Amino acid sequence: MSGLTQGATGAQDAGMRYAAGAEHAIETPAAADATRDAGAEAGRRPARLTLPLSREDLAALRAGDEVLLSGPVYTMRDAGHERALAALDADGALPFGLDGATLFYAGPTPAAAGRPLGSVGPTTASRMDFATPQLMEAGIVATIGKGKRSAAVAEACRATGGVYLCAVGGIAALLATHVTESELVAWEDLGTEALRRLELADFPVFVAIDVTGTDLYRQVEAGVRP
Repeated sequence: MSGLTQGATGAQDAGMRYAAGAEHAIETPAAADATRDAGAEAGRRPARLTLPLSREDLAALRAGDEVLLSGPVYTMRDAGHERALAALDADGALPFGLDGATLFYAGPTPAAAGRPLGSVGPTTASRMDFATPQLMEAGIVATIGKGKRSAAVAEACRATGGVYLCAVGGIAALLATHVTESELVAWEDLGTEALRRLELADFPVFVAIDVTGTDLYRQVEAGVRP
C-alpha cells in the first residue's frame, strides 16, 4: 500500500470515528479536522438514509459523503457471491428477493454482550470484484466493504446508478453496536459467510464510488480534493 493510500485511509478512519456519534465518546478535534480535510464542509453532518436505498437517494450521493444507514442489509462474501451468481445463471434473477438490496461484505461473529452480533467489520471489497458488476446489473444497488475496487466496479456503479460504500476496518465491535437484528436467510453451511439479514441503526459509512463512477480512492491517489 502506498503512503498516499495509507494517508487516505487514516483520514477516512478519523472521519468515521467522528461520524459514529457522540454517544460513543470518540469524537476528537483531530477527527473533525480529518473530516474537513476529506472534503466535508465545516459543520456539515452525515446524511441519514433508510434502506433499501431508492434511486433518488443514490443519485444525491457524491464520493466522499458521510452517510448513516438504517434498515436492512444482507451479508455476503466470496463463497456467497459464487452461489448468487450460480442462482442468477440458473434462474435469471437474484435469489432470496435481493433485487434492490444492499450487500455488506462481512462475516459477523455470534451474538455477544447482549447484542445480536459480537462484532461485524467490513471485508476487503476487491475480493468480490469478480461478481459485483453482474450482481449490480441484476439489481443490487449498493455494496459495503473496505478498500479500493476495480475499474469494472466503478463502471458498473456508473452504468446501473449504484454506489460502493466504505466502512472502517478495525472497529468491528463498535460497528456491531449499530446492528439491532440478525437473521439467517440461507447457506448456513457457509458458517460466518452465510447469507444473513442485518438491521442497521445509524451505521456509519463513506461513499467511495458514486453513481457517476467517481472513485474517492483514485481521487486521493491523484491528489484531487474530493
